[in-house]
Amino acid sequence: MSESQRFQLGTIGALSLSVVSSVSIVICNKALISTLGFTFATTLTSWHLLVTFCSLHVALWMKLFEHKPFDPRTVMGFGILNGISIGLLNLSLGFNSVGFYQMTKLAIIPCTVLLETLFFRKKFSRSIQFSLVILLFGVGIATVTDLQLNALGSFLSLLAVITTCIAQIMTNAIQKKFKVSSTQLLYQSCPYQALTLFIVGPFLDGLLTNQNVFAFKYTPQVLFFIVLSCLISVSVNFSTFLVIGKTSAVTYQVLGHLKTCLVLAFGYVLLHDPFSWRNILGILVAVVGMALYSYFCSLESQQKANEASAQLSQAKESESDPLLSVENAAAILGDGAAPKAPSWKSNKDLHA
Repeated sequence: MSESQRFQLGTIGALSLSVVSSVSIVICNKALISTLGFTFATTLTSWHLLVTFCSLHVALWMKLFEHKPFDPRTVMGFGILNGISIGLLNLSLGFNSVGFYQMTKLAIIPCTVLLETLFFRKKFSRSIQFSLVILLFGVGIATVTDLQLNALGSFLSLLAVITTCIAQIMTNAIQKKFKVSSTQLLYQSCPYQALTLFIVGPFLDGLLTNQNVFAFKYTPQVLFFIVLSCLISVSVNFSTFLVIGKTSAVTYQVLGHLKTCLVLAFGYVLLHDPFSWRNILGILVAVVGMALYSYFCSLESQQKANEASAQLSQAKESESDPLLSVENAAAILGDGAAPKAPSWKSNKDLHA
């Protein structure tokens, strides 16, 4: 199996793990929050991250991955930013209508595209842009109902979008810059994320629910679902970093909207949630957008691979034919004279 095939297989595995684990944790948390009344989402997320760190620490002890320390200030800033973005998203949901919150999540993709274009000079083809517009239009039809605006809620949503985009772009950039794996980055940033949310979580949850997380009655059923949610979260957090590291922040957001469609469908089938023609139409349009995005991404990746292969083949041919190298060098010099022996030898060494 070639390296590109192994990479594609790993990417498919990461995407599948992300979808399955995310849909599972949404169903679990829905039962915990809606049925059992445990509405402390931010505090629960801090417990998720704490369990994830402990699980990774055990994996490190078992030598399943290698600890690779790098710039501590970058790790700390990244971890705190991730924690803040999660808190802001929860605040956005608390101070806005559900419809406006869904619009906030939809805004993450165009914001990510804009930031990557401005600061990373990344180019998105018209085909990719077209598929993203169709995707966002479909998800908007399926999920956005009411759009009640208020100044504080809109400001919190804007902050949530900006911090989420930056955090997800950093996830990919840090892995590439410091050559660390998704596991290594998650292991080092988890404590900062967990600590940030553990400090602000009870305050935010109290503000949004008017209840105290520490005064809640923890029945065996509630504890069971909390433990189950924390265990599933290990897979969710790991797959999130894995997907962004192997693909991009935009692809991860596209995957997130696929999860939204699946959650709507599972909610209707398993939990008998209300379902309308708008939900069905929106999901179908979103699926078309996702299919187009996947197709165009695959097409562009194949074109880049073919170009890289052609350049590599050309370089090898140039190395294998010294006379051709001499002639090319002479043509570049433009004086019609062949290069001197030392210069020719240096050119050969450079190719090697």
